Amino acid sequence: MTYHQRLSLFIIFDSGIVLTAIFISQFLVTAALYTFTWPIIISSAVILLSYYFFSLKLKLYKKAWEYASVGELVIIFQVVTCSILPVLVVQQFFFQDVLLRLLTVTWLLEMMLIGGSRFMWRLYRDFVLLKPINKKRTLVIGAGSAGTMVARQLLKNKDSDLIPVAFIDDDIKKQQLDILGIPVTGGVKQIAYAVRELAIENIIITIPSLSRRELNIIFQECAKTKAKTKIMPMLEDLVTGKVAVSEFRDVRVEDLLGRAPVDMDIESISEYVTGKVVLVTGAGGSIGSEISRQLANFQPRQLILLGHGENSLYSIELELKERFSKSHINVVVEIADIQDAEKMMRLMEKYQPEVVYHAAAHKHVPLMERNPEEAVKNNMIGTLNIARAADWNYVQTFVMISTDKAVNPTSVMGASKKLAEMIVQGMNQTSKTKFVAVRFGNVLGSRGSVIPLFKKQIAKGGPVTVTHPEMVRYFMTIPEASRLVIQAGALANGGEVFVLDMGDPVKIVDLAKNLIKLSGYSLDEIGLEFTGIRPGEKLFEELLKDDEVHDQQIYPKIYVGKMTTLYSQEIDDIIETFMVMDRDTLREKMIDLANRKPANKAMSAVPISS
Repeated sequence: MTYHQRLSLFIIFDSGIVLTAIFISQFLVTAALYTFTWPIIISSAVILLSYYFFSLKLKLYKKAWEYASVGELVIIFQVVTCSILPVLVVQQFFFQDVLLRLLTVTWLLEMMLIGGSRFMWRLYRDFVLLKPINKKRTLVIGAGSAGTMVARQLLKNKDSDLIPVAFIDDDIKKQQLDILGIPVTGGVKQIAYAVRELAIENIIITIPSLSRRELNIIFQECAKTKAKTKIMPMLEDLVTGKVAVSEFRDVRVEDLLGRAPVDMDIESISEYVTGKVVLVTGAGGSIGSEISRQLANFQPRQLILLGHGENSLYSIELELKERFSKSHINVVVEIADIQDAEKMMRLMEKYQPEVVYHAAAHKHVPLMERNPEEAVKNNMIGTLNIARAADWNYVQTFVMISTDKAVNPTSVMGASKKLAEMIVQGMNQTSKTKFVAVRFGNVLGSRGSVIPLFKKQIAKGGPVTVTHPEMVRYFMTIPEASRLVIQAGALANGGEVFVLDMGDPVKIVDLAKNLIKLSGYSLDEIGLEFTGIRPGEKLFEELLKDDEVHDQQIYPKIYVGKMTTLYSQEIDDIIETFMVMDRDTLREKMIDLANRKPANKAMSAVPISS
């Protein structure tokens, strides 16, 4: 029905209600059946005209009555009251007598009939048209504004297959009360009881202000049940219209392990990125591609995506060009290998970048144990090539992405990254370019991380394999790590090793258990299997050695490690001779040097002052 059709229908309907109210009032006040007197006829005309005028003025006919609430009732009160007031003036002016009792009864009848007619439609829609049939009984966690908004949407949405039957809220003032006709049955500790007693099939978490620790507590209670647990969309997604309130998503591992985002210093980042030429190596990888996305938000003049994986680079190029099609960012892709020193120099000369983010590296621990020469070529020589090219072409800031495995390394991969840190710190001593490294732990969802592996194992029916029951790791989401890397670049003075605060370490076995539960299975259905620590792995990872620690953060979640002793000559020796060494010898030499235990006691060390 169009608005004009709806308006005509309401005018006819309301005219009947107003006239009926007037003549019933006349009968109730005078007890006379003959009510067609001139005062009544003129008063009726004035009330009708006034009612139409104020209805249009206050937009009464633009209200969607299926969503009527207190606000609509207030408007009906205003319209009816305002339509009666002009009659007082007309009766006094024309008849020198105000029929106050008649108008009072008329006002009451109009309020009752007009308001009742509107709300009867809502009741009919809610309890007849939208009567729940074969809907899944749902428990809503959180009886605040977000929870009630979700419950109201579910009650009204005939297309939804969920029907809220109870709330859970730790606020004791709300417990044992009904909200929207739905009882608040207890706090978080009563989730399992409520699911069992009320035959709950689905649980929806609707508390936007939850910390990750609080969400973890709620999820662990939900995991005790067989109900499927979902969470409402993020508030920013709702505000921007990306998703609707009723578009719930599964709880993800990132929700349980991630942390509240840190506000970035937009001004400092904009100062060294906006309008500049920025180059990202390894731009097709998990971290490199996310750094590229984050950098694009700051409107660099040109963004060079460098890597050797053509498919991944093509994907990120298309994504950035689509997302930033209306901006003036010039996105350029270069297929190149950082081991090619000559090409690195040519590309630096061609584009003259002012900022370089070096994310390209081999990161898989067991593979590098079996191929230490590849770790040298890519992680050390590749870093040296891109760093020398940056120095030669007067790049302002060079940020190398490192890893927590570079601390007290027991693996070739960790040792190669530690030696690469020394390479960029050594370059910083003689270059006008500010060379820094940023060190952090595992990122959730990156290639080679345990989560994609666990998901594949769960999809196949299990078991999920964990190397050791006591193995722990630090975790961070890819967007958060990338934002902090960019922020660290803005803080660089040169020579620092920035360390990102990774929060509390997480047991891998707990991560596996949570992922099994999030996938809707029990531990008995999927199973856990311990396979033993792989070559080069440690039970615990560290972010700083004791002699590197600065206690004070230079920015929320960013520390700066103390500068340490470099072994430039020894690194050069490894680079020059690694191809003639056997793998075991190369592995031992790299790990010993990275741990500052050079075999030749007479070897020279280049100290950097603390």
